[in-house]
Amino acid sequence: MIANTEIVVVTGRADLPCRRSIRLRGYDYSRAGAYFVTICTQNRQRLFGEIVDGKMRLNDAGEMVRVVWNEIPNHYPGIDADEFAIMPNHIHGIVVIAPATTTGQPRGVAPTGLTLPDVVHRLKTMTTKCYTDGVKQHDWPAFPGKLWQRNYWEHIVRDEPELHRICEYIQNNPAQWELDKLFVDGQKIGQARGPAPTVIREPSPAYTTEAWMV
Repeated sequence: MIANTEIVVVTGRADLPCRRSIRLRGYDYSRAGAYFVTICTQNRQRLFGEIVDGKMRLNDAGEMVRVVWNEIPNHYPGIDADEFAIMPNHIHGIVVIAPATTTGQPRGVAPTGLTLPDVVHRLKTMTTKCYTDGVKQHDWPAFPGKLWQRNYWEHIVRDEPELHRICEYIQNNPAQWELDKLFVDGQKIGQARGPAPTVIREPSPAYTTEAWMV
């Protein structure tokens, strides 16, 4: 869990339906704090394994994503990869930007100078490269030109109680798979149940799938 990190407290709504930019307008995403992110595969293709008896069973591609996530702090000082879950066609995780400690570094900015979008972009780039190599070397399932969908969902964690509830939501996600808005059952790969979420809502105390993914 997170230690000695100031959690960002934000007021106001993040009600931004425009797909080209669903980040909170005017917010500095290099600020120290914790951010809950969800990233989906392109066309919600199930590439990382299967849910069996309420637990995620990772395939080789899923294991690769897990390794890349866990190595983020080793590559980028000041960036921590906290609670994390890999689902068949998406991932949930908490990215933590630590307060700067170096002399001359702006207060609240990671020592690397990275923003949350920078971290997500690098995660996507690294996993896409590894997945492409896996397709060539190990005959992993092909993906439709892109491994990840272009955008992602994020939520700025407001305080410690909210952080704990989000962690619980992430931990329980595999057991809730068939209730997930991103669940794809026996339908044709690439098709999903219902339209893709386009709006970030204010958090619900229950942290249901509806609250986070729509």
